[in-house]
Amino acid sequence: MGSSNTDAQIMKIDIGISEADRAKIVEGLSKLLADSYTLYLMTHNFHWNVIGPQFNSLHTMFMTQYTEQWNALDQIAERIRALGFAAPGTYKEFVKLTSIQEVEGVPNAEQMLKYLVTAHETTARTARELFSVVDEVNDQPTADLLTQRLDVHEKTAWMLRSTLG
Repeated sequence: MGSSNTDAQIMKIDIGISEADRAKIVEGLSKLLADSYTLYLMTHNFHWNVIGPQFNSLHTMFMTQYTEQWNALDQIAERIRALGFAAPGTYKEFVKLTSIQEVEGVPNAEQMLKYLVTAHETTARTARELFSVVDEVNDQPTADLLTQRLDVHEKTAWMLRSTLG
């Protein structure tokens, strides 16, 4: 989570969600941001390093996926900022917060697909875990963001599993 030095010290945030509740939401969003960044990096790595008979289709698919992930990072970080906290933004912070296991070396194309399925499902679980907190305090913008992210991760995991056959 971002530092305890919130923007609220500059000017009080009064959006109908207490600072303590906003802090709980930001804790979950920070984990989602870390998972999303780790997934982005994994997908981009696989885009660069995939080889084999499916090279062209996987190379293109991974590019579409990492581009979507890249754009999502901003949405998640900006929601954290809107709630009055600093967004995590370093490898050190992401490594502490992520639930995704980093991949060592360069796996083959089939292993890449399996790693990505697992990473998308892990990211979906991270997003889903935050719903109870968000629903309890009526944080509809965060709920909307979580719904959008769940849709992408679940659909992408399905497409990757389908590619595996």
